[in-house]
Amino acid sequence: MGLGLIVAGAAIGLLAGLFGVGGGAISVPVFYETFLMTDAGPDIAMPLAVGTSLAMIIPTSILSARTHAQKGALDMPHLRAWALPVTAGVLLGSAIARYASAEVFQIVFVVVAGTNAFKMLFARGSWKLRDDMPKGPVRAAYGGVVGLLSALMGIGGGAISNLILTLHGWNMHRAVATSAGVGLLIAVPGTLGYVLAGWGKAGLPADAFGYVSVAALALTMPTALLTTGLGARLAHALTRETLTRLFGVFLVLVSARFLLALL
Repeated sequence: MGLGLIVAGAAIGLLAGLFGVGGGAISVPVFYETFLMTDAGPDIAMPLAVGTSLAMIIPTSILSARTHAQKGALDMPHLRAWALPVTAGVLLGSAIARYASAEVFQIVFVVVAGTNAFKMLFARGSWKLRDDMPKGPVRAAYGGVVGLLSALMGIGGGAISNLILTLHGWNMHRAVATSAGVGLLIAVPGTLGYVLAGWGKAGLPADAFGYVSVAALALTMPTALLTTGLGARLAHALTRETLTRLFGVFLVLVSARFLLALL
């Protein structure tokens, strides 16, 4: 089990840099299966996996965003505009997590990841809502949705923000880079929210702080930090079309995993 988490950490870091995601799309399923093997029930294992994943995203998002910023692709004005609405959405999602069943998390995962995968694999260049992101309340509302869904999925928001940004005329490289910054906006309040949401819950492992497992973090984080920069550099070496297709295939696999769990 320990070796599996160490290897998973390397994959999480690579994906964080490559796709601008925090790695939650792989860490949540891995953590979920791991916690089930420790005799935690699904209603404990699922929010524990999500909360631990959000904590994992903090360092990988920092490294990924820094590498993308060095490439000049990180859109700081957009990140500043999303800071408050994303945080508000994350805190709401964390509050819901205290009372939601495992199925709620899995349904959100399947719908969001599946929709994004369809868009990435089958959409034509003309598939967009407009040529750029709107300003004002509409952009703020998008940020709130990104924060809410990401908190329920345990992801850094890359899958959701990439979908929104590319539908509004952003190219994939710019969307991936900016999504890495969004991951940090989600991970910090999300982790704190899940610690509070799980505080005092019965059935948690001895190492857990609320819905965050310290042992799982200790095993996965070192290798994740080693591979995040590699993933970000690889993203800029690939063509936009290749990066888009790879992201789509990755999301299909994630959706299929949780769809099977629901059946």
